[in-house]
Amino acid sequence: MLDDRAKLLLKALVERYIADGQPVGSRTLSKASGLELSPATIRNVMSDLEEAGLIASPHTSAGRIPTARGYRLFVDTMLTVQRSHLGEHVLAYDQPQKVIANAANLLSNLSQFVGVVLAPRRTSVFRHIEFLRLSERRLLVIIVSPEGDVQNRVIFTEVDYTQRQLIEAANYLNANYIGLDLDQVRERLKNEVQSLQAEIASLMTAAVAANSDVLAETSDEVIISGEKNLLSVSDFAHDMGHLRRAFDLFEQKTQLMRLLDVTGRAEGVRIYIGGESQIVPFEELSIVSAPYEVDGQVVGTLGVVGPTRMAYDRMIQIVDITSKLVSNALSHHK
Repeated sequence: MLDDRAKLLLKALVERYIADGQPVGSRTLSKASGLELSPATIRNVMSDLEEAGLIASPHTSAGRIPTARGYRLFVDTMLTVQRSHLGEHVLAYDQPQKVIANAANLLSNLSQFVGVVLAPRRTSVFRHIEFLRLSERRLLVIIVSPEGDVQNRVIFTEVDYTQRQLIEAANYLNANYIGLDLDQVRERLKNEVQSLQAEIASLMTAAVAANSDVLAETSDEVIISGEKNLLSVSDFAHDMGHLRRAFDLFEQKTQLMRLLDVTGRAEGVRIYIGGESQIVPFEELSIVSAPYEVDGQVVGTLGVVGPTRMAYDRMIQIVDITSKLVSNALSHHK
């Protein structure tokens, strides 16, 4: 356990390092902390903090910088957040995809880092379906979700259907299967396929398969905005390896999806500091994230990805307010 003096010095060191990005020496720390301590006393405390794994000494400087463990202690026990005027921003009530894209842009613009949003999982329920004959045995399936999202899918059939048959099949499907999820549709098809006309049964089966393919492709979509902002971050400018690893993370969205999926199970704003666990495998990056809701139910996650040396108090405000704006916009849209 750290005593109050050690906590104050650690807090001052982290805040000073976040502010200017330079290793903090004992003389600077003495001024920043406001404690009337001798340089020798401060050096002793810094030595204790280093031994505890909370700060480290770069080999090119006599100063100290926070470690992932030091950042974590600072974030959990020393960080104070004061509300600002970020609430003046709004997200227009629009199509869900546009709200999500606008949220990613807002996160990026406010933070000057990278905004990421894990889009809501698409519902397996459809509101309307149509078939359009494109050519012999080649059809366009148009599927409209309850949220108003439209998905188009080209399918190939074993037989050639007339447009009249396609309209009849679509009418039957819209009249009898709207509001059911795919599992329910499949189960009913098994029981009813014998009594249905062959062309209707075949088309409905193809439509369910097409809808399943669309959901599989788009169920976990990550929207990313502002990757280029990292080019101006001094922590990355001096080490292209750090920058390359960051861009690899954004290109390989699967890892980001897993991360955001984990954060979505937690309530409120969470901070994941690079290097402290496998959740964020890169020491140079940290993520501030929060879930967002539709009508009180969590449907996705959003956040800011930036350097470990970031102003966490401001990022918390940005992420918290954006999650509320998204929740309001999506709930209103419904």
